[in-house]
Amino acid sequence: MTQPSVDISARTPDKDYLDVFDTNANSHCLPLLATAIGYKLRRAQLAVFQDFQKSFACVKLRPTEFAVLSLIATTPGQKQTEVAEQLGIKRANFVALMDCLETRGLAERRKGDIDRRSHSLHLTAKGSDFIAEISKLWAQHEKRIIERLGGEENRDALIALLDRLLAGKKRTPIPRR
Repeated sequence: MTQPSVDISARTPDKDYLDVFDTNANSHCLPLLATAIGYKLRRAQLAVFQDFQKSFACVKLRPTEFAVLSLIATTPGQKQTEVAEQLGIKRANFVALMDCLETRGLAERRKGDIDRRSHSLHLTAKGSDFIAEISKLWAQHEKRIIERLGGEENRDALIALLDRLLAGKKRTPIPRR
């Protein structure tokens, strides 16, 4: 059984993402990467992260640090384990991440009143000022991504589709602002 030939040249002038799997007889069931969901999600993630890194290079902030600070700012007092779980970060990795944020003076861990083994997370005064500063960078970054998507309606549709993919997960959803 032979594979029908597929003309990918007509799909788009930007062919850099159209790398395809080998279509020899041994791999006849493999799709074009251009239609592979995981591949497209990964490439989109890289594009968004590259823009993020350019946007936040001046304040030396990584996407994961941003996410942690955002969750602490939105809901101060959450336990370390809760924030780590929401972001899908392993405990050991999260401890190192919080160590970094504490060293920078942006966030702090406070021992719980009842359970002294648990720590609640809070922004410092410097962290609150930092959030005000990076909020402007975030707005500019987000605006560029929304423009690339073709507007807020397309952003909302994409988020709804991604939420459907994530629906089977047990993680607590990250609150949207």
